[in-house]
Amino acid sequence: MSTTAPATFSAFRDLILNTDPDAVATPAQIPDGFLLARAGGISAHYIPFDYVNRAARLVLVGIAPGFVQWKNAVREARRQMAHQAPEAVTDEAVLRAAKYTGAFSGAIRPNLVALLDHVGLQRWLGIASCATLFGEHAHLMHVTAVLRHPVFVDHKNYNGASPNMLTTPLLQAQLLDYFAREALALPGAVYVPLGPKVGRALDWLARRGVLPADRILHGIPHPSGANAERIAYFLGRKDRAALSSRTNGAQIDADRVALRARMAALGVA
Repeated sequence: MSTTAPATFSAFRDLILNTDPDAVATPAQIPDGFLLARAGGISAHYIPFDYVNRAARLVLVGIAPGFVQWKNAVREARRQMAHQAPEAVTDEAVLRAAKYTGAFSGAIRPNLVALLDHVGLQRWLGIASCATLFGEHAHLMHVTAVLRHPVFVDHKNYNGASPNMLTTPLLQAQLLDYFAREALALPGAVYVPLGPKVGRALDWLARRGVLPADRILHGIPHPSGANAERIAYFLGRKDRAALSSRTNGAQIDADRVALRARMAALGVA
């Protein structure tokens, strides 16, 4: 693991209070004080996503927050700090609110719940449905990204495709300085990568002993509405014969079989 000390909220508290995210129209306008690292056209910028739910048993992992998430998180952290007496709000409360503002809101949430329930994660967690992870059972879930802080390539959201995060020094350092430390704090959790690029990053970390490979649940389709056909087939709502040429039914079938075996190993029939 990298030995670089990670950036923490305390160093950015005053900057957040003095930054109006609504006046920041593009990634290029993010105040310089938020910059964590830059190499050529790649830059990483602090977001108040330090909160780690150490009680979590399920970890949902994306690629990286985007510009909109940066704005929303800074806005919420600022609101939390500005509208309460300093002694009445803890850093943890500010950071938790900033991190979970709008998490998986809108149409993506029912897709996510259906996918998680389909593979039996609700049974492994001992709850009726993963829908309650967004309410009374929120303590069982942690939401994060392999790149905790927003990364921009030529001032555009990084999508995981180019450059390769596993061979780019700046991105490797972000993986090790932030996500790897989170994973070490969650030794009993299982990980659901949201997309194959995230899955490859988790495997890369597993080979380095950061998290156990048998706790990575590969193959669950990304819950985005843009992935509707893959989701429908994975859930058994669409026949294979009806799939378009864009959807690889054989790969989804193989992923489903592998997931069942992984869940069985976790004790879920």
